[in-house]
Amino acid sequence: MSQIPPQKFDADYVAHLRELLDIAVEHIGPEHRTPATKAKMAEALVRNAADGVTDAHHLMNMTVRAGENGAP
Repeated sequence: MSQIPPQKFDADYVAHLRELLDIAVEHIGPEHRTPATKAKMAEALVRNAADGVTDAHHLMNMTVRAGENGAP
């Protein structure tokens, strides 16, 4: 398995990502708003941001998609 060097986000960007996550969670069904689903969504959000996605709307859409069916 190859290792990808971790991205470094400054505190302001982390706060921005946290806001996006909170908003994305509001866009999924209440039955899926569990800690496990939120963790799954947070992982998707950070992974996409680390891959270079910077558009907030695109990040939001990918994050909502990650949580729309809940966590396994």
